[in-house]
Amino acid sequence: MLATLDTIRARLGLLDLVDDVLLTQYGAWVHGRFNLICNRVFERTADSRWEFDGDVTELRPINFPVESVAGFDLKTDETTGWIAQANVSYLVRNKTVIRIHSPIGTSAQIARVTYTGGYVLPGTTPASGQLALPDEIQQAATEQVAYLYQNRNRLGLTSISGEGGSIQQFAQLDLLPAVKATLKKYERFDP
Repeated sequence: MLATLDTIRARLGLLDLVDDVLLTQYGAWVHGRFNLICNRVFERTADSRWEFDGDVTELRPINFPVESVAGFDLKTDETTGWIAQANVSYLVRNKTVIRIHSPIGTSAQIARVTYTGGYVLPGTTPASGQLALPDEIQQAATEQVAYLYQNRNRLGLTSISGEGGSIQQFAQLDLLPAVKATLKKYERFDP
């Protein structure tokens, strides 16, 4: 999760573990939603693979910041499969873009890069060369989970009336405005 249960419990002032399953479910939903909205995967993944057209030279992989690149492969057809490419010259720019000096194939071929990238999630200490999840993403996740928990009995409810009848109208479940603003800074854009 993008926030630890301890952090979420502290934010909510919960002293017991009774609702940990519910908080974990909300945390998983928030984590997935953040990844989807930002068009990326926040958590660090070793040996992640990113496919691209063989003639492309600027890659914006889904897991970043990029820590290291292990290698490149090229596929011409399913019979032959993936063939490792030796001596591919590249640069990692701003830990977000892998720039290959020259194409490793053609537009009719599929290439892929194997790399390690993403943030170390809360609760784990980053090793040398690794980056921890930014505090503002952890805080946004904590606030969103707290909001979901505090409003769990009326999620999606936008209106209700009394005296002579009741009308319930449900809205699309969405993120808090401050959370949306934070996530805007972490979006991944395809070229």
